[in-house]
Amino acid sequence: MSSMLDFFVSSAWAQGQPGPQPPGVLFNVIFFASLLLIFYFLLIRPQQKRVKEHRKLVDGLQAGDEVMIEGGIMGRLMELSDTTAVVEISEDVNIKVRRQSVASVLPKGTLERL
Repeated sequence: MSSMLDFFVSSAWAQGQPGPQPPGVLFNVIFFASLLLIFYFLLIRPQQKRVKEHRKLVDGLQAGDEVMIEGGIMGRLMELSDTTAVVEISEDVNIKVRRQSVASVLPKGTLERL
């Protein structure tokens, strides 16, 4: 029985010092904080900037502006309300769209050149 016990004891002595420990909690906290910062600067902040610019564009709309809506349809704004806009896409052809669907304001005279 002692020879069996000696076998286990000798192997314990052979192990020596424990290997390197895995990174601690502090490393994990720093890692996740850096990931959050990267996501903020690469995804969240640019999206907030685009939303702010679009809100400014929509608030500055006036009747007579030439616009392109999200679907790619271009026309001239005829009427504006708080939530909707009437866009003339051809002579005597008007469509009513959400005011937020205006994607961009075109330079004056763009519709005549097309």
